[in-house]
Amino acid sequence: MPGTVTLHRVIRAPAERIYRAFLDPDAMVKWLPPHGFTGKVHSMDARVGGGYRMSFTNFGTGGSHSFGGTYLELVPGEKLRYNDQFDNPDLPGQMEVTVTLKRGMVSTELHVVQQGIPDSIPVEFCYLGWQESLEMLAKLVEPEIPDGA
Repeated sequence: MPGTVTLHRVIRAPAERIYRAFLDPDAMVKWLPPHGFTGKVHSMDARVGGGYRMSFTNFGTGGSHSFGGTYLELVPGEKLRYNDQFDNPDLPGQMEVTVTLKRGMVSTELHVVQQGIPDSIPVEFCYLGWQESLEMLAKLVEPEIPDGA
């Protein structure tokens, strides 16, 4: 049975900045690849019905895997829903990711649900990867850096 991971974080940043980090190619390559990987966005059309293509490369071995998907729902500052599919035929099926953002007084609650993880990928690996990615997302979006700095 395909797996599901559910994650929750509270990030000290505005929801709009977190939302933008999911759709900005330069931001995505900085925070999304788990530790030990680099990332490259090959294409992005950030609109409902548009899609993206990306790859992660293992820095130690040089091996890479590519994937892409389609944006199913985009509500600025509140919600993103998209599907993912690996190019590798050994990782079949389509995953769906739902990201919801809830504004707080000084922070944003972030909920991520990834469903349809291929049986050949241990769910534990996905949890660990997402935890690393969300740690780096917080490091990207939390700093308040004035213009010109």
